[in-house]
Amino acid sequence: MAAAPPSYCFVAFPPRAKDGLVVFGKNSARPRDEVQEVVYFSAADHEPESKVECTYISIDQVPRTHAIMISRPAWLWGAEMGANEHGVCIANEAINTREPAAEIEALLGMDLVRNGQGELDIPVRRSWAPKERFSYKTRN
Repeated sequence: MAAAPPSYCFVAFPPRAKDGLVVFGKNSARPRDEVQEVVYFSAADHEPESKVECTYISIDQVPRTHAIMISRPAWLWGAEMGANEHGVCIANEAINTREPAAEIEALLGMDLVRNGQGELDIPVRRSWAPKERFSYKTRN
């Protein structure tokens, strides 16, 4: 199997970024003819024990999700990159491994970006405000 082409994230902080802003960006290593969408989802409250349909599987929904703006391939549920209403940003990065992939349907890395299920990922749609996330991470 050929290695995935590189994709890179960047962050620019003041004084490199103007007006005291922080700039987050990412290139995409997706096929050049694949349609990419930039999509906004409003914050929402969800019913107890409801499910969310990801790309290949469904998982338990959380009680509340935050507003997000994501970039994603049109055919899948997940996201290449995104930011939530609290300014928390996340992006998908390809990694190469020597281990073969399991032959089961599962969450994709891009599902984790949108979903925030990964412990190592800062969740976009399900995350708290940045200070709350930092506080949570330092307690564990």
